[in-house]
Amino acid sequence: MRFLADENFPGSAVDALRASGHDVIWIRASAPGSSDREVLAQASHEQRILLTFDKDFGEWPKRHRYRPHAVSYYYASLRRHPGGLAKSSPT
Repeated sequence: MRFLADENFPGSAVDALRASGHDVIWIRASAPGSSDREVLAQASHEQRILLTFDKDFGEWPKRHRYRPHAVSYYYASLRRHPGGLAKSSPT
């Protein structure tokens, strides 16, 4: 799958997704300081699933009358896992 991980998404989770064969771009490494609009535009343009802890992403398009294309929002909550890897689950 193709993901765009927001700046606030943990590097360990990015690494785990990549190790599982997923195509992941991490904003913290590729374009730090990007605005929400820029992140949404990139996810839409590249048809990537946006991974973020920023709950404002769910409200931002509505407030600004912005309609992204082909972007799914997943709000993940990380829990500590005994094996050291964080597990995420959509909320």
